[in-house]
Amino acid sequence: MANWKVESMVVKPVDGSHTDCVVTATWRCTATSGDHSASNYGSMGFASPGDVFVAYPDLTEDIVLGWIWANGVDKAEVEANVARELDAQVNPPVVAKPLPWVA
Repeated sequence: MANWKVESMVVKPVDGSHTDCVVTATWRCTATSGDHSASNYGSMGFASPGDVFVAYPDLTEDIVLGWIWANGVDKAEVEANVARELDAQVNPPVVAKPLPWVA
């Protein structure tokens, strides 16, 4: 199962009548299996808030993740990529083996 986290946000102190408007959010999607871990990360920029504004103290990680997914980050695709990367670690498609003639 993939775990999404917002790792940081950059705000514009004043944008029209709004304060502390989020202009960039950095995210990471991680999946683990035993000692193996795979992740994908990125950042998303946002336009001015317009009519849709949430005061900075009222933001939740779910709200910001919703913005990220609504603005071009394909949640299903990212999770599929992370799952494939994790599977390749757990079940490597190729492995290095010692030479059979070396004891």
